[in-house]
Amino acid sequence: MENKYVTSSFFHNEIKKKSIERNAEKYSLILFYIFSTNYNLNLHLKMRYQILLIITISFISCEKEVSEKNYDTARILSYEVNPKKSNLQFCWKNEQGQIYGNAKNLKAQLQTKGQELIFAMNGGMYKKDQSPQGLYVENGSIITPIDDKKVGYGNFYLQPNGIFYITKDNVAAICVTDALNVAKRNIKYATQSGPMLVIDGRLHAKLNQGSKNLNIRNGVGVLPNGNLLFAMSKEKINFYDFATFFKQNGCKNALYLDGFVSKTYLPEKNYEQLDGNFGVMIVIVTSEE
Repeated sequence: MENKYVTSSFFHNEIKKKSIERNAEKYSLILFYIFSTNYNLNLHLKMRYQILLIITISFISCEKEVSEKNYDTARILSYEVNPKKSNLQFCWKNEQGQIYGNAKNLKAQLQTKGQELIFAMNGGMYKKDQSPQGLYVENGSIITPIDDKKVGYGNFYLQPNGIFYITKDNVAAICVTDALNVAKRNIKYATQSGPMLVIDGRLHAKLNQGSKNLNIRNGVGVLPNGNLLFAMSKEKINFYDFATFFKQNGCKNALYLDGFVSKTYLPEKNYEQLDGNFGVMIVIVTSEE
């Protein structure tokens, strides 16, 4: 079933991709026919056709493997994002200084500009006034500074905590808080949260297997290809199992964003949670018309 929220540019890219796949399949069949029926071709020419056939088939296989990758499980909803190709943004307040608070408010405002909301997820912990807890950078401006306290109440202070950031070159990274020098990283967007889930390929040492501390949770990890893996549990889950999801999918570093309040807007997968009342959101939107 087609999703009315997916933009025309998305459909254009999908149609273009499928057209390439169909043409590649057609050319492979032609090459196979030439190779198998023309007995008079010399050996050198046959070898060239054979190599070309192998390359074409490999292209089809690789294209389909990438496009069909799905990290979802029965317990976890996920979304892979290429930060270099997607219009990924962090947002908190609108131009009038009002906090968006949820995907519904953001979506409505985007539509007045001729834009569509493709993906949204709460993007870090916040205080009672919905202001970001810890570091928050938006469009290169530091809105709130790093919270470098080592002791405090709540999951945020389960050390080490960490920072998820995007550089101005659209490179995504996650690191422990102590490792980040904001002034030297050319940062466009950043949000601080805690705890880290995966650190240098290992689960956070304080996460306990079989823990009864269950909640709806969401987080983000960096995949080996540099893409981002956003995830939210569909049911209550403990930290250990949630962190294991990121590690099993190859994330060297992953960060917990929040729990209980977690919401995801992803109509592509029939998830349209528009409600909520939180702080920062991580979103993907279409470009302005």
